[in-house]
Amino acid sequence: MAMVLIVEDDATIRTAVIRALTEQGHVVSSAGTAMSGLQSAVTSRPDVVLLDLGLPDLDGREVLRMIRAVSVVPIIVVTARADEAEIVRLLDAGADDYVVKPFGGAQLDARIRAVLRRTGSDQPEPAVTVGSLVVDARARSASLDGAPLDLTPREFDLLHYLAVRAGAVVSKRELLTEVWKQPYGGADKTVDVHLSWLRRKLGETAQEPRYLHTVRRVGVRLAEPGDLP
Repeated sequence: MAMVLIVEDDATIRTAVIRALTEQGHVVSSAGTAMSGLQSAVTSRPDVVLLDLGLPDLDGREVLRMIRAVSVVPIIVVTARADEAEIVRLLDAGADDYVVKPFGGAQLDARIRAVLRRTGSDQPEPAVTVGSLVVDARARSASLDGAPLDLTPREFDLLHYLAVRAGAVVSKRELLTEVWKQPYGGADKTVDVHLSWLRRKLGETAQEPRYLHTVRRVGVRLAEPGDLP
């Protein structure tokens, strides 16, 4: 099973692909435009992206370039063109594979499995446990003391990023780059606000931290209660 994002503007094709991949056991989300697809590729962190080239708001080649600039997610280009030179250009631009329309569900499923094997992305990422905090990237869920946490997508991404680095101090600049995908700018206040919201949901405050500990002038550390020196 893989988490698959389909970026395809044709509603009929999109529905058919969703049905075919769901029947194969995949978890499927979709976007009908380039910009919504780009946002989903960054925020929902799928295992693989199926990218159509003929999108209404932006050329698919440009979307490929933009996704590849911020993510290593495997990308399978869906194209109606079987021209060898074009396919070579797409692979050189960062595509991991391509499939030519029309195609069947079984072929698409096989392509996805082959790409995930090559990229090493076919193994489920194990849930991260820090004390009584459990963060499951595959299910995009988190719980504390056995109770589920109601997190926004950004809060979940922030918590997961810190949880997999438990015990290490992570700078706000790194968080802006890796979680917000803002390598060339962004305000530290954005991180502060989201950390404040996250602390509230974890039942703690900056003054009385339990899991999230601020390191002045450096960043933040997520650690199991009682695990700090």
